[in-house]
Amino acid sequence: MSFANLKKQSKLGSLTSKLVKEVEKMNNNGGSGDDRLWKLEVDKGGNGYAVIRFLPAPDGEDLPFVKLYSHAFQGPGGWYIENSLTTLGQKDPVSEYNSQLWNNGTDAGKDTARKQKRKLTYMSNIYVVKDPANPENEGRVFLYKYGKKIFDKLTAAMQPEFEDEEAIDPFDFWQGANFKLKAKNVAGYRNYDSSEFASTSQLLDDDDAMEAIWKKEYSLAELVAPDQFKTYDELKTRLSSVLGTKQVREDAETVEQEEEYTRSSQPSFQSSQPNFSDSTSESASGGFNDPDITPKSTVDEDDDALSYFAKLAAD
Repeated sequence: MSFANLKKQSKLGSLTSKLVKEVEKMNNNGGSGDDRLWKLEVDKGGNGYAVIRFLPAPDGEDLPFVKLYSHAFQGPGGWYIENSLTTLGQKDPVSEYNSQLWNNGTDAGKDTARKQKRKLTYMSNIYVVKDPANPENEGRVFLYKYGKKIFDKLTAAMQPEFEDEEAIDPFDFWQGANFKLKAKNVAGYRNYDSSEFASTSQLLDDDDAMEAIWKKEYSLAELVAPDQFKTYDELKTRLSSVLGTKQVREDAETVEQEEEYTRSSQPSFQSSQPNFSDSTSESASGGFNDPDITPKSTVDEDDDALSYFAKLAAD
């Protein structure tokens, strides 16, 4: 662009409109800055629409998705936004602290544990078929982060509830189906209930073109590799900073005293597990001392789904 054209655009106000549009896009993307991630853009009313295709597992990997646990909450010392080591099956300081809070027997402790419980998200490769808000994304491969609501729709497609419904593999190039992602605002929350699969169809007519798409996929295993997580000590230090070191120490002392009283005066807590329904959170074990304080039935559903995907990959 020449300096004369720059001056001309300034007079027309086109540069301002471009900047405004770019800022809006950054806000909609949550400022993530990761070009690999695709996110549905919604309007001011919270409505959004796009058509995507979930892709098969990347070359050399077994499953077309990975799951990731994380924590996001605010304390006196700021925000704690970190991936949870429970993703790797390891102990996590927030999970341990939440268990202490839950077991101290106070309503305040339980409320805090609920607010700090881990959240479950899934990651898959997708091919963007239609993106009206950002048409430049169409025909490209992205990583897509989604929650349990959409994951349930994927498993429902493979395990239909009624006999007259045909099971499909939504991750298949040839026998899969496009996914019509529909978002709307319901009571102040993003809702995807209207999202649905289209009829079964081959993604593209050309196998070579689909192979090229497959080779563009991002590794999912790398997203949950151990080196992508902070160490236990690093997370514990961050947690202490967010909550305040003095608060953590006092809470730990209080918990120890109350647990000693509990052991001497009450039976095991295992006999009375709570049952809280929260579709946005998952649990790894579902026990009373579980860091998420989530129902066991949710865990069973997740394990069934994971087993089904594993079997599908093996076949």
